[in-house]
Amino acid sequence: MPLSGAHAGVVATGKFATSIGRGVLMYDILDETEDDKPAIEALLDVAFGGGRFSLPAYRLRHEVAPLTDLCVVARDKQGLLAGTLRFWPVVVGTAISPTLLLGPIAVHPVRQGEGVGSSLIAEGLERAKRHGWDDVLLIGDLPYYVRFGFQRCTEIVMPSPTDPNRVLCYRLSERGGSLTGSVSRWDGNITAPHGHRSE
Repeated sequence: MPLSGAHAGVVATGKFATSIGRGVLMYDILDETEDDKPAIEALLDVAFGGGRFSLPAYRLRHEVAPLTDLCVVARDKQGLLAGTLRFWPVVVGTAISPTLLLGPIAVHPVRQGEGVGSSLIAEGLERAKRHGWDDVLLIGDLPYYVRFGFQRCTEIVMPSPTDPNRVLCYRLSERGGSLTGSVSRWDGNITAPHGHRSE
């Protein structure tokens, strides 16, 4: 299912190619597996350093499992990890159902500028839409993420010391777009693929 609107030109697919010089580099976008975790952690160390665990977004993820049906990796034709994208559940305001938090997203330094990050984001958003999620939040730079349809969320408050200008959101469905309040860590269970908690 192709993404529309602000996603035009960014195709969510299981494989993509990018031209570098006279060659063509091929990548596969795959489901994250348990075997990927050591390589992902190593890539995150390179991208963000060991101090990442003190960042507000990481505090929201502490002792919360990622949503594995949405998490993806990009690997080159040799099978080497080129990038990773994960999603986590969070609570916004007094909502009884979780909202998606996108991130971390990381691309290996030698693979940056090759379309890996854009393809991971497009695939991740498409998966989230297919699974029935309503909204996606992230902490990031609007000039980069606006191409995917993200906008600033003035009524959503991330944990301190997050810059309010970097709190972004994307509406996935007609039900989305009405989030307000402070974001906190999710401590419930998610058993349904659409993200709503079963009572």
